Amino acid sequence: MKKILLFLVLLTTSATTFAQEKVAQIEFKEKEINYGNIAKGSDGVRTFEFTNTGDAPLVVSKVYSSCGCTIPKKPEDPIAPGQTGIIEVKYDTKRVGPIKKTITVYSNAKDNPTIALRISGIVENKTEQSVLMKKTSIMDKK
Repeated sequence: MKKILLFLVLLTTSATTFAQEKVAQIEFKEKEINYGNIAKGSDGVRTFEFTNTGDAPLVVSKVYSSCGCTIPKKPEDPIAPGQTGIIEVKYDTKRVGPIKKTITVYSNAKDNPTIALRISGIVENKTEQSVLMKKTSIMDKK
């Protein structure tokens, strides 16, 4: 009888242990980056930092952008529980005008396997602006 009772206790304990599923979770420090007003040709690289808040390795499988002017780069290795990683985003700042792009991140995170990150801002052509400002100031003097 003692052996049967011991067996049942061990069976219950091991079943409970195996029932606790280890999962990865992803939490971003920020989900949107505003470049502000930047000059044409300036550095367009920004980074999104995230943490694996789960208890299993986090794998970022794919990262896509909404257009070819934005190039995202994902981490190649799994992110261990409690560790941080980055997703690097490079916007082509040779394109003058407003920036409003979405970067989609796919991972093995249990609660949120797909996350949308956003970048925004304005790329200005400083040389065109200064010519315009000179013309305006000449017109103001007349």
